Amino acid sequence: MAGTPKEQPIPPDAIGRDDAVEVLRAFVIDGGLSISFMRAFDQPDMWGMLLVDIARHAARVFEKEGVCSAEEAMERMRAMFDAELANPTDPGTTTERKGH
Repeated sequence: MAGTPKEQPIPPDAIGRDDAVEVLRAFVIDGGLSISFMRAFDQPDMWGMLLVDIARHAARVFEKEGVCSAEEAMERMRAMFDAELANPTDPGTTTERKGH
């Protein structure tokens, strides 16, 4: 169907779970990032853990696909994370969803 974004499947271990909550959705549009998310955690440091977990998964994929080692991928991601924190290429905006 035209105009339908390419979505990722629901993780198998989340299917059929009443306690599963989607907390992050991310799309690349025209080379930029568009996300929707819910705060989901009581403390902001848990988002740090979530971001590291995502980075580890991504690093393993780069290694599995032969692009570079997982260690190199993690180091490159960490370097970009630090650089982006220090000097954002685009700070973006955050808009509250209606009805939330």
